[in-house]
Formats: sequence, C-alpha cells, structure tokens
Amino acid sequence: MKVLIVSQYFWPESFRINDLALALKEKGHDVAVLTGIPNYPAGKVYDGYTWWSKRRDNMDGIPVVRVPLFARRESKGWQLALNYLSFVFFACLLAPWMLRKQSFDVVLTFEVSPVTVGIPAILMAKLKSAQHFFWVQDLWPETLSATGAVQSPKILSAVGRLVRWIYKHCDIILVQSKGFIKPAVVAGAEEEKVYYFPNWAEALYQPITLPSHAKEREEVPSDGFVAMFAGNLGSAQSLETIVEAAKQLKDENIYWVFLGDGRRREWLEKEVSEQALTKVKVLGRKAMETMPAYFSLADVMLVTLRDDPVMATTIPGKVQSYLACGKPIIGALNGSGQTVIQESGAGYCVDSGDEHGFAQYVLNMSKLSADERAQMGKAAREYYLVHFDREYLVQKLEQHMQKSVS
Repeated sequence: MKVLIVSQYFWPESFRINDLALALKEKGHDVAVLTGIPNYPAGKVYDGYTWWSKRRDNMDGIPVVRVPLFARRESKGWQLALNYLSFVFFACLLAPWMLRKQSFDVVLTFEVSPVTVGIPAILMAKLKSAQHFFWVQDLWPETLSATGAVQSPKILSAVGRLVRWIYKHCDIILVQSKGFIKPAVVAGAEEEKVYYFPNWAEALYQPITLPSHAKEREEVPSDGFVAMFAGNLGSAQSLETIVEAAKQLKDENIYWVFLGDGRRREWLEKEVSEQALTKVKVLGRKAMETMPAYFSLADVMLVTLRDDPVMATTIPGKVQSYLACGKPIIGALNGSGQTVIQESGAGYCVDSGDEHGFAQYVLNMSKLSADERAQMGKAAREYYLVHFDREYLVQKLEQHMQKSVS
C-alpha cells in the first residue's frame, strides 16, 4: 500500500511515529511523510533547517516533505496557537502541490497535540481518494483544559466542534488507550470506527548491561539508590509529586535523576536549588538512542501525572519504554496507566498526587534486594512482550488498512 503519514512532528524530533514509519516501510509499504520544520521541544528550529531550506528530506529511505511553520519558542499560549495554525495553513496550501505526482491508498494522521493536524490530512485524503486513519494520542479539547492551556468555555466549545468535524471525516480512528474509546465516541466518533492501538517502544528499548567505561556512568550517581524520571517536564507530569517525595526522603541515600526537557524545567531547577535538594540531578534532554543506557543505571523508573479525569484515560508513552527495558516502576497516576503498572507486576502505583504514598513506595523499593527488583524487571519485560510488541501491533494496523482499502 501507499501510505502518507501526516504529523506536525517527525524526525529528527523524537516521536513514536518515526518508528511506525520505519515499521511500515520494513513491511514493504510505500511510505511518505508530510510534516513541519523540526523545533520540538525547545522551540528553536533545528540546525540546518529554515523556512525555505530542506523542504524535501529523507529518513532512511522514507521521503519527507516539510512545510514552513512558526516555531513554538517559549511555548506561551499565543506562540503555540501560531505554531499550530501555521502548520495547518502551509500544509493545506503547499502539500497538494508538493505531493501532486503521488497517489496514496491511506493517509495516516499522528495526532499528538494539536488536533488541528487533522485538517490538512483530511484535505489530502480527499484529494487522493484515500482512506483516512487518525491515531489519537491526546484527547481534545479535554487536554487543553486539563493542562490549563485554555480555560475559555467559548474556545473549548469551538475546539470541540472542530474535533467532531475531524472525527466525522475519518474512516478509522485509532486510540492509544482503551480509556480513550468512550470520550472519542462522546466527542463524535462512530463507535464501530474506533479501535484500540496502543503505543510501543522502539526496538532499541531493551534490557542492557552498560560497560564500565560508558560515559553515562559519569552523570548518574553510583553510590546510592537511583530513582529516575525520563520524558517531558511539563505541567501534566505532576513534577511536584516527585519533588515532594525527594524532600521527604532527603536524608535517605536516594538519588533522583531527571532526563528530559520542557516548560517546567526551569521551575524544577529552581525548586532543587531553593530547597537544597542536593540528591536531585536534572540532566536535561538526551538522545533517544542513549535512553536504555541511562535506564540501566536506575534502580527504579518513575512516572507521574496530574490528578485529572483526562489524564486517567491515557497511558504515558514512557510506561512502554520502561517496561521494554525491564525496569521496576513506581507511579503516581490514575486510570489506564495505573492499571498497566499493577497488572504487569513491575512495581507499585499510588493515585495521582499522593506524595506520601509515592515517597513510601520509593523508600520500600530502596530496601528490597537486587534480586527482588530484578524479578519486577523481568515481569515488566514479559508484560511488554505480551501486550505491546511492535511486530504484533503493526500487523494489526496492516489488517485494518487492508480491510479499509478493499
């Protein structure tokens, strides 16, 4: 099949859609990508890219068409709105011309915020008489409200109408969590068109033993118990839960390591400094290919989310990465993510915002033997292979595509 992937974010930005594009290509499908200028997460255009250069790119043999957009910059509300709308405008204006000589059987939209990415995808699906698959990673307008990005009832209502229109113009709607199914139907999706299609972790995420001379060892403390958080440092991640736990356990031989970047990194670093949390290390954003190396140096991985009904419906993508690497997990989140951690036997989980319970579980984990933690890691890996195996999931997607096209 000929597949056009539409995503505002794509390589060299680090998103799971990169791996899906490669997986479909490996299966023999003809894959192309429509995306924007890379600028996530720092909000600065990557070196080598401008509005007018590298409009056509290539990732491992996959042709990539890029349209201009305004960078996220400091990710203020008006800057994000301009970023989202500029991609829609230029994609609708330029993509029909830039892809005029190509035909497609399927247009696959990767909908991590913003939902507006669906607009140019619908246009291309209509122009190419292709089936439109819409992979929902974030529920809109719920995510806007939950993260505090938008509070205006009028704006949220308008976004809700846009979501309903987009869902009506999809042939298949894929959702990354079973908790998304009901909200998607309420938002206007036809239930018979909605399918559960979870995230997985890239093949590089697997248990490894790091060499003694590896440079990652220089950044991660080795003389105590290491609790590590990896991923976006944003408002939805409830970083306060981890910071409060670090305060409560500051006299214990427990180190807290953060890998990642985001809108709340500055707040995090300020808290660490003002509270004299000397055992908290903020290492910043690291290349995805180095993640398993850093994970191997952690005794437990952490995942936290805000106490919000929308957050309870999602499975944070980091959970699959932690499971794939065979690491014990401690979480403070509700709903679908909590269920995965508890079912897997990979560790412990408390409700969102339960700082005391979270701290107690970290302390308890630090008292376990290495063998006991290894058993949790083994359970994590086994659960991942049963529920989130890449090969199995991509085969299911192929089946949906073939059925829809035929």
